[in-house]
Amino acid sequence: MEAAPFTSSSSASASSLSSRSVTARSLSSSSSLLFRRNNIRNSYCKFKSPRNFSVRASGDSVVTLLDYGAGNVRSVRNAIRHLGFDIKDVQTPEDILKANRLIFPGVGAFAAAMDVLNKKGMAEALCTYIEKDRPFLGICLGLQLLFESSEENGPVNGLGLIPGVVGRFDSSNDFRVPHIGWNALQIKEDSKILDDIGNRHVYFVHSYRAMPSDANKEWVSSTCNYGVDFIASVRRGNVHAVQFHPEKSGDVGLSVLRRFLFPKSATMKKPIEGKASKLAKRVIACLDVRTNDKGDLVVTKGDQYDVREHTKENEVRNLGKPVELAGQYYKDGADEVSFLNITGFRDFPLGDLPMLQVLRYTSENVFVPLTVGGGIRDFTDANGRHYTSLEVASEYFRSGADKISIGSDAVYTAEEYLRTGVKTGKSSLELISRIYGNQAVVVSIDPRRVYLKNPNDVEFKAVRLTNPGPKEEEYAWYQCTVNGGREGRPIGAYELAKAVEELGAGEILLNCIDCDGQGKGFDIDLINLVSDAVSIPVIASSGAGSVKHFSDVFMETNASAALAAGIFHRKEVSIQSVKEHLLKEGIEVRI
Repeated sequence: MEAAPFTSSSSASASSLSSRSVTARSLSSSSSLLFRRNNIRNSYCKFKSPRNFSVRASGDSVVTLLDYGAGNVRSVRNAIRHLGFDIKDVQTPEDILKANRLIFPGVGAFAAAMDVLNKKGMAEALCTYIEKDRPFLGICLGLQLLFESSEENGPVNGLGLIPGVVGRFDSSNDFRVPHIGWNALQIKEDSKILDDIGNRHVYFVHSYRAMPSDANKEWVSSTCNYGVDFIASVRRGNVHAVQFHPEKSGDVGLSVLRRFLFPKSATMKKPIEGKASKLAKRVIACLDVRTNDKGDLVVTKGDQYDVREHTKENEVRNLGKPVELAGQYYKDGADEVSFLNITGFRDFPLGDLPMLQVLRYTSENVFVPLTVGGGIRDFTDANGRHYTSLEVASEYFRSGADKISIGSDAVYTAEEYLRTGVKTGKSSLELISRIYGNQAVVVSIDPRRVYLKNPNDVEFKAVRLTNPGPKEEEYAWYQCTVNGGREGRPIGAYELAKAVEELGAGEILLNCIDCDGQGKGFDIDLINLVSDAVSIPVIASSGAGSVKHFSDVFMETNASAALAAGIFHRKEVSIQSVKEHLLKEGIEVRI
């Protein structure tokens, strides 16, 4: 994982992000040593608790945002504006010192972020600002950087404000890493900005965490359990930081931001009490988006990947407008919304301005994670200008995506990796996961069943089928496809999943062409084959036709999430009814 370096604007080009990240890595050891010397001189910028606690509420409506150009900060911006505040971007250390309230939504890797902060003089300014008990909110990496050091690509020194070392989750105890999804908090008294959460879930996405200890217990305002209890938030005086993403935690997350921005406001009504106790299973709404024959961008749905109506006109099936549907699914309780640009493999994504606009408009009012996929690979346009996959992904991130989904290009990369055993570091999967972190990269696998009489007939991993094939075949292997399922490749779903995990994928979206649009349930055999082979989260997709299919997949497999499209679009099944059913079956979900 690698973070992109500081830039005064979130619209820096991906190529400059990539080249500057190389510079940041080359500065890693020297910057860390320099900061270690500064830390010795400044005693790690140790925080002094204020004797007289007071909230410094500003009379203006401006929030200062420290955005160093990595990942999707648009969602934080949208949430701040949604709450009625304007934004001033940090461009110099003086901007930090002059801030009335400062939000630091850190994204990416610890070492690269510290290199950037040190190089730009931001580290010292942050310490000074926080020492004076000025209103501060760190998000995700913005929390981790407050600690003494991190083991990520390290050890690497942090700001040293809070005792403790940031370490990686242990995936050997059957907990999947990254930790992705909606989890519960154990909140201490006097947590202030968490007062309106009401025992409801918040959204996490990270591979590293800080642990509570006697040395930092006075800082800890909440913990979360994911195999172990880790620090979910800290607070001292006006200084706050959270490991979760409030800008992606729906109304609950907006309440956290509101509490920070309006510290003196009293709660008008008691928050809705939830029953969050652990990591919830996710229900994801998927929108297959493409241009129809009239040139309009529409949500469609395939039947085994065929999106055209079986009529004389043979038109593209139109199930609604993408921005409106995404907004409705957010209100209905979708835990994530996924956009798939299903003609992206043919066209140049950066020329697809309507799709980018869909992301931008959606992210203004949808405060849960957004994933976008389709055509993320290197391109050369009609004028001969070459664009890297990193530039394509970066434009999606800047437009509001939290995660990008790679399909065909990941298949080609995995095939080459399995053939040579060499990680080139140049593939879209490797580049994007290195710059933005593996939690930002989903690999979409589109396999088709190939029935077998004997599992030894092929070199790929085969499974014994729960239901025999059309000729009473007892086995099948799952052949991966590319180009929207149009072309089969010499690699199985099992082999592909293991390869892309090694190459940097943080999550797998597991489709099944045979089940797509059939409404007969998810392919349990396939999901078990893949989810048991990897330690990253797996999203089950294709085949949902009833609420029972969701409980089946969660009770019979290790899937972390289940995705559906057509049954939601056609209003055959609602997201709310799915969650009500899952709760009755004893499966934890976000409500």
